[in-house]
Parts: sequence; structure tokens; C-alpha cells
Amino acid sequence: MRILLISALFATAALPVAASAQSNIEGRVGKLESEMRAVQRKVFPGGGGQLILPDVSAPAQTPAPGPGTPASSAIIDLTGRVVSLESQMSSLTGQIEQNQNQIRRLQEAFDAYRRSNDVRVKAIEAPAARPAETFDDQAPEAAPARSTARPSPPPRAASAPARTDPARAERAAAVVKPASGDAPEDEYLYGYRLWAAKLYPEAQAQLKKVAADYPKHRRASYARNLLGRAYLDDGKPSLASVTFYDNYKTLPDGERAPESLYYLAQALQTLKKPADACKVYAELTDVYAGKIGASMKADIARGRTAAKCE
Repeated sequence: MRILLISALFATAALPVAASAQSNIEGRVGKLESEMRAVQRKVFPGGGGQLILPDVSAPAQTPAPGPGTPASSAIIDLTGRVVSLESQMSSLTGQIEQNQNQIRRLQEAFDAYRRSNDVRVKAIEAPAARPAETFDDQAPEAAPARSTARPSPPPRAASAPARTDPARAERAAAVVKPASGDAPEDEYLYGYRLWAAKLYPEAQAQLKKVAADYPKHRRASYARNLLGRAYLDDGKPSLASVTFYDNYKTLPDGERAPESLYYLAQALQTLKKPADACKVYAELTDVYAGKIGASMKADIARGRTAAKCE
């Protein structure tokens, strides 16, 4: 009888302890779940506030109970939830910090580069834009001292030779424009053929038109990338570097975004900025590791060697 009485007293004393432990763990679970929702709202904006469990979870650390073993208590179940949530929090936090650090480094490098080259780019682009984009004969800026609104014949005749060079006109006329009925595809292929014929100003004008007219089409990524290459082949690495970076930044999921990063690094090396080129190579391999083939990987390796990347 005394033994039964003592057992009952011990059982009664243990109840507040178990209740207190369960309350503490439930508080930790609630806090962790709240923090997880905040993190996942930042990483997955469309998640609707629901917890998104990882695709791959860690294997259970405890062996399966043998026959006759009673079911886990509420405290043990809550402890398991706490451990799982803490693991998810650690993984997501590390991933966010790594991505933010990579983006910050690349953005800082390019902000500095664009500031240092802004004046030079504008100076190069201003005289080149008109012959590449327009083919009209009007040039009012050629006769600022005259009072008439129309330019006189001499200025009009002065600009004609550059635009009506018979040899160049013949080469341009020889480039056949596709006519399949698919306008975006035909316009891009025409720009590609102009570039392949080394008619770079004409190719630049055509590729700009494709990117402007069809910004949502898959060929927009192609056109922006090839426009950068047309600048690079035309001896304009500053314009090329800005064009490649804009294609990567504007259409990061485009089919030619990895190529734009690669050629951006090439343009930076031409501009004698090997340190920036190395950062671009690192960004390329980090962001598009699963999308680049063996050929590009070999090109990247050669580029890193040429830039003396660490």
C-alpha cells in the first residue's frame, strides 16, 4: 500500500514538469514557424505565407521503435519539429546570404565600371547612332547658321557618299531578308545575316529594331547578345560591354544570357579590366553552372587564364 502511494505521489509531481516542458517547446515551435514564414516570403514571394518544406530532408537519426514500444509523446514530436525547423532556417539563411553577397559584388563592380566609362560611351555612341539607325538625307545640324528650316543642297550632298557608297550598297543588297511569315524570326535572321556579312552598322540598326519591336519574344535575347557582338567586332568594346550587361540584367533567363556574360568578360579584357573580367567569369559559372556546355567551359578556362584570375 505504501509503495502504491509513493508511486502515485511521484506521478503527480511529474505532471507539472512535463506540462512546462511541452509549453516551452510549443513556444519555440511557434517562434521558429513565424520566422520561417518571414524568410520564405522573402525567398518565395508567391508562397502565400505557407511553410514550404525542402525537397530533400535529412534522414531520421533515431531508429524505428521495436514491437511493443509505445508511441512518441507530444514533447518528443515537438522536439523533432524544432530540429527540422532549425535545419531549414539555417539552410535558407545561408542561401540568402550567399546570393545577396554575389549580387552585391557584381552590382558594385559594374556600377563603378559604368560610372568610369559613361562619358566615353556617350562620346562614342553620339556620332555613331545616326548613320546606324537612320538613312534619311535630312541633317539640320549640318547648317546651323542658316535661317531657313530646310538644309541647303551642299550639306545634303556632303552626307550622301557615306550612305550611298556603291560597293557597300551592293553588299547590303546581296543580303537576302527571310520571308517565312514569322516576323520576329525573319527580322532577327536578317540582322544575323548582316552581321555575318560584316556589315556591322547595318546589323546594329537591325538588331536594335528586333529588340525594341519584340521585347518578349525569345529572339530578343539573341538580338541583344548579337548586337553586343556587332559592337565588339566593330571595335567598340565599351558599347559592347554595356549591351552585354543590359541583356544579362534585363533577360537573365533568356537563351543567350550566359553567352552575354561570357562576351562581357571578353569586352572587359579588351578594355584592359582583367579584375572585372574575372568577376564576370565567376558570376557566369555560379549562375549558369547547369546551362553551359563543355565548349563554353573550355572557353571560360582559357579566358580566366588570359585574365590571370585566381
